[in-house]
Formats: sequence, C-alpha cells, structure tokens
Amino acid sequence: MNSVPSAVKRQSMNEVVLDSSAILALIFQERGAENLTDEIMSRAVVSSVNLAEVHAKLIKKGFIPAEAWEDALSLVTGVELFTISQAKLAGDMHASTEKYGLSLGDRACLALAISLKAPVYTTEQIWRNLDLGIPIHVLR
Repeated sequence: MNSVPSAVKRQSMNEVVLDSSAILALIFQERGAENLTDEIMSRAVVSSVNLAEVHAKLIKKGFIPAEAWEDALSLVTGVELFTISQAKLAGDMHASTEKYGLSLGDRACLALAISLKAPVYTTEQIWRNLDLGIPIHVLR
C-alpha cells in the first residue's frame, strides 16, 4: 500500500497544481486527460481539500474506500495541507468568484496555486474567465 506523499519541499518552484476535476479526468480517462503529460504529472501536487473531494467522489461512484484513496494518491507527487493563509485566500476569493459558482474545493485549489505561484490544471471551463495572476490550463 502506498503511503501519503509528503508535502512538497519549497526548494523548487516547479510544481503544478491539479484540481479535483483533472485528477478525476485522469482516473476515468476522460477527454482532456491526455494533455496531462508525464512531465506535468512529475510535478503535480494537490491540496488536501481536493484530495478529500476526489476520494469522496470515487467512493460515491462505487470504489472501495481504500482503493479510491490509493487511486487518488497515485497520480500526484505531493499533497499540500490546507493552510491558514490558503483558507484566507479562499475566503477572500469568494466575492470575486461567486458569479462563476466556484466551490470551496475550487477556491482551495486556486489558493494553493496562488501560494505556490504555480500553474493550475482543471477541466472546469468557467475557470477560463478567472484572472488571478496564475496560469490556468483548462484541459478540454
């Protein structure tokens, strides 16, 4: 059984952040997942909030909880804990993103990307409208 990846060290700012939708696209081999190359995935991190979201969605789809957890973890190189500063960023973003219907999980993902100054990958089309000072790559 794989262990939980450790938090990514800050020595390298080469991380990319995956939204829950990108991880699910990979697991279910959905359109757009092919855009997540090996080079991108070798730098992929996820917020602990989004990891919980992926885990729950897989269980809802009938996965055994332990297998759902392993499937979600196997795709990323690191899991970043949701910090106090990210919580503030996610809360601050609510007013400016409310018209787009972003969930707390969406804002947690974006807060991680902002805090790492890293690009984020998602399948959420509405994210194309966001201007948060980070590159947002919509997979489909």
